[in-house]
Amino acid sequence: MINETMVTTNVELNGYKIIETLGIVRGITVRSRSIAGNLAGGVQSLFGGKLSIYVDLCEKAREEAFQHMLQHAAERGANAIIAMRYDANEVMQGITEVLAYGTAVRAEKSN
Repeated sequence: MINETMVTTNVELNGYKIIETLGIVRGITVRSRSIAGNLAGGVQSLFGGKLSIYVDLCEKAREEAFQHMLQHAAERGANAIIAMRYDANEVMQGITEVLAYGTAVRAEKSN
């Protein structure tokens, strides 16, 4: 995707001046756990501790949503995203939506 895009959870970019606000951008993905994943997660939960099967699933979902958001920003001509956030909702049991969103902007280095 576009690795040169600056992304921050802040509402400003230190050392940069926002010259144009391009609107809200988002990336969304919907994921489900497989039967095998649920079985492996169930076995892991019997022993307690970190459930790596679910950690990996969540991390992949967040990364996919993030990349979709970057693509949406690139389509708008942005070189930065401010006020970036994640949100997740269970659509139905075992199916989760992950949303990455923020405000696309064009920014330039401050003098």
